[in-house]
Amino acid sequence: MCDGMVARAEPAEAAERPLILVIDDDQPVRQSLEMLLQIYGFDVLTAADGEAGLQAYREHHPAAVITDIMMPGRDGIETIRTLRREFPDAKIIAMSGGGRIGNTDFVSLAVKLGADCGIHKPFDIEKPVELLRGLLHMENATAPAA
Repeated sequence: MCDGMVARAEPAEAAERPLILVIDDDQPVRQSLEMLLQIYGFDVLTAADGEAGLQAYREHHPAAVITDIMMPGRDGIETIRTLRREFPDAKIIAMSGGGRIGNTDFVSLAVKLGADCGIHKPFDIEKPVELLRGLLHMENATAPAA
């Protein structure tokens, strides 16, 4: 679940099909998330690394970002920190397939450093949708788009 969420009113015109940016260096993960989110009524933009993800965010201002943490080049932690600094209201979900620094796992670290919430891979297929709908204050968290 997302901790530290601050409720804020969203403009009515942004309510139809929110644009979600998925940043992950693993192409099958990007494609799977893209298909899943489209089924659930989201428009999706993808980026293969943190630098491309930041550029895409700056150009398209998506409603939310789902970013992997472990990526070559600009990793997810650095991407999250940059997004948070440039766009304080950005909605960010961090995801990771593993990895720890001492007793701290990367997802927990990402949340401490600016992500709104995080999920560990592999995750239940509806978990990212549930988190997005919670962050974006949307209803019908588990119902696919008609």
